[in-house]
Amino acid sequence: MASAPSPIYLDYAATTPVDPRVIQEMARFMGPDGLFANPSSVTHAPGRAARAAVEEARAEVAALVGAREREIYFTSGATESNNWAWRGLVAARRDRGRHLVTSRIEHASVLDTAQALEAEGFRVSYLPCDREGRVDPERVREALTPETLLCSVMHVNNETGVIQDIQAIGKLCRERGVPFHVDAVQSAGKLPIDLSTLPVDLMSFSAHKVYGPKGIGALYVRHDPTLVLEPLIHGGGQERGLRAGTLATHQIVGFGVAFRIAREEGMADAARIGRLRDALWARLSRLERIRLNGGGAPRACGHLSVSFGGVNGESLIFFLGDLAVAQGSACSSARGEPSHVLQAMGLTPGEAESTLRMTLGRFTTVEEVERAAECIAQAYARLSVLAPDAARRQAG
Repeated sequence: MASAPSPIYLDYAATTPVDPRVIQEMARFMGPDGLFANPSSVTHAPGRAARAAVEEARAEVAALVGAREREIYFTSGATESNNWAWRGLVAARRDRGRHLVTSRIEHASVLDTAQALEAEGFRVSYLPCDREGRVDPERVREALTPETLLCSVMHVNNETGVIQDIQAIGKLCRERGVPFHVDAVQSAGKLPIDLSTLPVDLMSFSAHKVYGPKGIGALYVRHDPTLVLEPLIHGGGQERGLRAGTLATHQIVGFGVAFRIAREEGMADAARIGRLRDALWARLSRLERIRLNGGGAPRACGHLSVSFGGVNGESLIFFLGDLAVAQGSACSSARGEPSHVLQAMGLTPGEAESTLRMTLGRFTTVEEVERAAECIAQAYARLSVLAPDAARRQAG
């Protein structure tokens, strides 16, 4: 008897599998025969060996993005990095103003932090985007004031893959003396980033989006005596006194290996993934009443945000069986809300709910793309027959 086809995973933007090469290296720092010592215990040889491994990983993270090693601070992930960039800077500069600038299409870890600061009396300007999901740098210029403490715009959107012009936005912020923070979770390892030339002051990263382990990330803080962050976590002298807590050596090592592989192979990976993404869209574009969100803007290699007219996305997912896709970001799905990103792009709540986000990655194959296209086409046709008047309800 033939075995059933294996599930097809097209949800790489939410989380990615850990590269086996990363797992192999991490294993050296776990277990009684491993280098498991606390990297802060530098009075003995095992602790110094662990410390050396941490610093080697820090150098790898810095090398991928053109930063200096002393500008990389390890965190528990990009959510903490985003929170720290905002709250750490506000705490250090609250005597200079009460105004913050961000966009309406940011990750929840930025938007929720912005809303929390609003509740504390700060004023936040939320920049719109156009129908392709692009933030106009001129809107940034108009929003900045002498009291602006921070501007924060993501590099690549986690739902659509649309790339923002962080060079132009950063230049405007630098001219006005406003620190610029970038959430680079979806761009690191997929797009070239050179922080030695980019006008960016703070940048957030996460290992698990680059085929590393979950639970470890970093915040880049440009070395500048005037750029000071208050600690978000107190209780120890780790990370040069700015981020307390015992360093997770095995996770940090995995982070470093993942970024090293991305530095060596990332651009070739991105080109191959982009070709697969385009092949999947070429198949899907033959279907009726579908729309590619952000298709007219520059996009990162793996993202496809597709609205299927006349059907509900949740129902479509049900008919897709073992095809792992999402309606939007993992955060939006957990909240049961239509995508705020798609609504900011002008889609109605109904249209947002009819959308699937498909994201391809390092381990996606040509066969999986072909099977996914066939599976989606069949499920869409079946659901359209079962709900022939859904399009009218959605339009109304």
